[in-house]
Amino acid sequence: MYRLALFASGSGTNVQNICEYFKSHNSIIPVVVFSDREDSFVLERAKNLNIKSECFNYVTTTPENLLERLNKHKITHIILAGYLRLIPSEIIKSFKNKIFNIHPSLLPKFGGKGFYGHHVHNSVLDSKEKKSGITIHLVNEIYDGGRVLFQESTPVYDDDDVHSLSSRIHDLEYKYYPLIIEKYLLNQL
Repeated sequence: MYRLALFASGSGTNVQNICEYFKSHNSIIPVVVFSDREDSFVLERAKNLNIKSECFNYVTTTPENLLERLNKHKITHIILAGYLRLIPSEIIKSFKNKIFNIHPSLLPKFGGKGFYGHHVHNSVLDSKEKKSGITIHLVNEIYDGGRVLFQESTPVYDDDDVHSLSSRIHDLEYKYYPLIIEKYLLNQL
């Protein structure tokens, strides 16, 4: 049985999508949502989905404390879904090749510290790229540096703005993130 902890810092649309996808799965269970922000809407989403949630202070919570909390829930894998912080190396070592992230560009382009959400889309548009997309990857100690599991692209149109490009990227995230998690966990990737 695979037990997932989902980490998010914002509204949690990917968290909701993943939880709904695995709602009746026989071997993959979303167990708990962790957020580093008390005001993030993902905590409300977790409540509405009947998923446990925990908030933690990124500055004062030690990696050891976070590991204890993950172990308390018997977590096997961590899913980053709009989580904006670098995962401490102690967590990465304890969950080697068991932490997933999704990034809203075709890595290695437009990745690394500070590249998230609209910052990525603005950079793609400013660079006059012809395509963008998503990258689903395993997490290591470098921002957006882990092994790529999957990429999917979408064209960038001349009349695109951040909103229109972001909308197409979100559609790709919702379609592929839970599917790739499932395929990887079930050894189909």
